[in-house]
Amino acid sequence: MDSFFSSLGYGNFIIVLGVLIFVHEMGHYLVARWCGVRIETFSIGFGKEIFGWTDKQGTRWKVALIPLGGYVKMFGEKEGANPGDHAESHSTNLSDEEKKVSFAYKTLPQRAAIVAAGPLINFAFAIVIFAGLFMFIGKPVQSDFMVDGIGDVVVGSAADIAGFEKGDVILSGNGVEINEFRDLVSIVQESEGSPVTYTISRNGLNKELIAEAQETIIGEQGGEEIKAYRLGIMGVSAKMVSLGFVGSLIEATTYTWDITVMTFQEIGRLFIGQGDVDNLGGPIKIAQMSSEVGDLGALAIVNFIALLSINLGLLNLLPIPMLDGGHLLFYAIEGVLRRPISEKVQEISLRFGLAFLLSLMVFVMGNDILNITL
Repeated sequence: MDSFFSSLGYGNFIIVLGVLIFVHEMGHYLVARWCGVRIETFSIGFGKEIFGWTDKQGTRWKVALIPLGGYVKMFGEKEGANPGDHAESHSTNLSDEEKKVSFAYKTLPQRAAIVAAGPLINFAFAIVIFAGLFMFIGKPVQSDFMVDGIGDVVVGSAADIAGFEKGDVILSGNGVEINEFRDLVSIVQESEGSPVTYTISRNGLNKELIAEAQETIIGEQGGEEIKAYRLGIMGVSAKMVSLGFVGSLIEATTYTWDITVMTFQEIGRLFIGQGDVDNLGGPIKIAQMSSEVGDLGALAIVNFIALLSINLGLLNLLPIPMLDGGHLLFYAIEGVLRRPISEKVQEISLRFGLAFLLSLMVFVMGNDILNITL
């Protein structure tokens, strides 16, 4: 499986983007169907159709030429697909049966749920992926030095020469009890390379090892070299701990929430001019990262998809016209005013939103090109 992903190269980009688009649009599709809306088109990509089929409900499922997004076209939407439009803005010549399956004639909570379902399923998708990884692969947990012992031994180091092994629990050094890793660090530095007798526990049996820490130059201050002493062991290591179903779900939800908060904070920093705009990337950067992650294997690319799913969900919830968050903002105002926003206001807002998104796209793609050139 790992060799399959690494051999795809930039083809990973199509897989990653295709999965994310499908999941996002499936959220809109499922809730719309649940609310009784007729779905006319479910498209992965924009532009000319490459291939597709029509199901028994009359929905056209298709894959289009430009794989940079997708859409679900619902009956009752205007051409131009603005889910913010209300029933009064549409023709009243619809029959009662057509009104039942029209998006525009659904209640405000139903329309809001249909729009919110896209981003929300992105978060749910990430939680499912992380939960599966935590349950079947495990969560990396730092080992306990006094329980799990030495994390690793550096080949050729003083510890290696003295006979230390991974998993040895160091109990004392020259008779001084060791209760945590920093106790060992103090003993090693104070020895200044002199022999130290260590008492260790290995497989339940105690034994003694003698080691002379190796001198290392770590810097210079005031024209004098700064020396340190190295035994050559890693105090702790990461181990994979498999969590149960409930534990994995809780941990995955918490992890997804933490990533969402950090991402939101970084977006906020960008808006107030404190963030690093060089970190912004578009399709080219995602393609490059997809290729690099693919070289690390299947698990890496699955984890990458989950992280991008969170980012996609959060991006779409931003209150910018043309995005799902912008439509939800329209609905919130409609709920307060008890009437829909006028078409003129919506149209102006959508134009500003489109201009902003196009400007952002040009900027991030320019960023991508500059980063590749540099």
